[in-house]
Formats: sequence, structure tokens, C-alpha cells
Amino acid sequence: MLQQSTLNNGIRVITERMPELHSASIGFWVQNGSRHETEGHNGISHFVEHMLFRGTTNRFALDIAKEIDSVGGVLNAFTGREFSCYYAKVLGDKLPQAIDLLSDLVLNSIFSEKDIEKERRVILQELAMVEDTPDDQVHDLFCESIWHLHPLGRPVLGTRDTVRRISREDLLQMMQKRYVGRNILIAVAGDLEHHQVRAQIEQAFQGVNSGEANNRCTLPAYRPGLQVVHKELEQVHFCLGCKALPQNHEDRFVQQLLNSILGGSMSSRLFQKVREEHGLAYSVYSYLNVHSDAGALVVYGGTSRDELWETVQVTLEQFALLKAGQVSEEELQMAKEQLKGTLLMSLESSDNRMTR
Repeated sequence: MLQQSTLNNGIRVITERMPELHSASIGFWVQNGSRHETEGHNGISHFVEHMLFRGTTNRFALDIAKEIDSVGGVLNAFTGREFSCYYAKVLGDKLPQAIDLLSDLVLNSIFSEKDIEKERRVILQELAMVEDTPDDQVHDLFCESIWHLHPLGRPVLGTRDTVRRISREDLLQMMQKRYVGRNILIAVAGDLEHHQVRAQIEQAFQGVNSGEANNRCTLPAYRPGLQVVHKELEQVHFCLGCKALPQNHEDRFVQQLLNSILGGSMSSRLFQKVREEHGLAYSVYSYLNVHSDAGALVVYGGTSRDELWETVQVTLEQFALLKAGQVSEEELQMAKEQLKGTLLMSLESSDNRMTR
């Protein structure tokens, strides 16, 4: 059963009781990502995420790692285009400890100049790793192309230039502006009681200011086009796609079925046509890149230079067939069952429940 409360400082708390589980998962979600950054500060949200693990006034960085390891738990974080999330998964009786740890990271991180410079080097290495991984980089290039000059088109990690320029003052100002109660949601799943968890969170996060939500964003404009980056590689990696529905559109489930039919599984059209029938690629799939007010249906493939255009042609043929409405009842039913099975199995774990 889902229950929701709003604390006095604006933080929303959502819990789901799962009495059959021994574990509990908690996620601290803040509505802050690369979309909310200026061009000159691109990557600052991700930089902050890194810094929250570098030590607090109560714990050194090693203490944070040891504390979560000592209870057999998991502690991690990620940054996206519209959200950042800090999460922990522990045994149910260790949930208060996880709440205390997460609140310490958010409220008491030090942001020392020495650690900022260390983490800057780490992020620059992370950028280099992405640049050396073309099947990762091509997705950023697609976003940059389709959402040209819009914040949604900027890479979450930032660029080498912006990461080098971000200062301690920039990081602290962003935290003060964005990490406020009205931007925060805390989701918890496990064998728990809502009122108890709410009280623990209220106590731990009472130092968070309510602030202003201030999440008004400009709508992205879609730009068709072609972007090519030349690298000395064995394969050509490509993304192609089109405009899709935003995240919470009333037809979002129809869109998910469409994606499943196109390239969301081993029985999908792209997998069967491009890989199984023509042998053009080892990896080919489609996915939905969706946000609060925008979306894209994207196909990724990796193939040889000589077979690139044949692969693209076969892919576009499948787009044309779907656009013409050529979907059989059997194909639709299979997609429904595949999605239903995936959803139901994912709901068996507390961390998946927390993220939904």
C-alpha cells in the first residue's frame, strides 16, 4: 500500500509497505539535473553528486563506505537530465541508519577545495571513458542533435571546459538553490510503517530549507538532422529516432508497447530483421528517452562501415511499417505480455519499487 505525506519544509515522503521483504530501499530524489543548469555550468549537478560522497562534518569518505558495508548494504547515486537520486538498500532493521547516513550526506558535506580538485580529476577521467566508449557517447550526440541548443541536449557529465571551470562557490550556490524541500521527494519501500518512517525522515532532514520549487523550464524544440563524429573504430555506432510523447502522457502505455514491438526485446522487429535475418549487427535495440515535457523514440545499432546504410534502411523500413499501422493482433498481445511480465517481476524488489 502506498502512503504519502508532506513535511513542514515541503519534502514529500512516499512509502510502500512490502511485508514479505527483509530488505528496505530508500531514495532521496531531488528535482535537479543537467536540464536546470546554465551552459557555463553544464555538469555541475553531477559534480555535486560526486562531492556528497567525499566526507561530511561527521564522517570521512572512508567512514561512509565502511558504514554501509558493515551492514551489508548498498549506497549509490546517479544524476539525470531532470533528477538526481541518492539511494540505499539495507536490511529492514537498518533503515534508520540509512536515513541518518543520507541526511548527513545532503546536509553536512564539507566540499573541501582539496576534495573538489580530486573529484574534478575523477570526473575528467569519467568523461574520457565515455569518449572512449562510442556506444555510450552516441546517445549524448543524439540528444545534442535532436534537442539542439536546449538544456536537454547537454551531456549530464558536462564538458571538459565546464568541469574545469566549476568552483566551490558554484557548487555551494547550486546546492543552496536546488536542494530545497519543495524540490525533494523521499521514497521508501520495505516492511515498514509509514508513520514511523515519516517521523524518522522528519527528524533527520529537518535542516533542509523549504525554498522555492522554481522548476519552470523552456519547452525543447525538435530539430531533424544528421550529426557525424569521425573516430578510428572497427564499427560504426549510430542512433536514429523521432519525436515521442513525454513521460506522463495519457498514451504513454501505448508508446511503451510500440517501443517493445520495434526493438525492446529479442522477438522485436529490429532484433529479428537487423540481426537474425540480415546479420547486420550484434547489438540493435530501441528505447524511450522521455522527460516531463518531451520525449524521443531512439534506435541504437552498431555495425560495420560498409553495412551502415543497409542497416539504417532496414531500420527505417520498420518505422514506416509501424507508422502505417501494420501491427498484428498476435504481435500486440506478445508485447503486452512481455511488458506485463517485466513490470510484475520488477515489483518483487524493494529498490525497483522505490524508483517507480
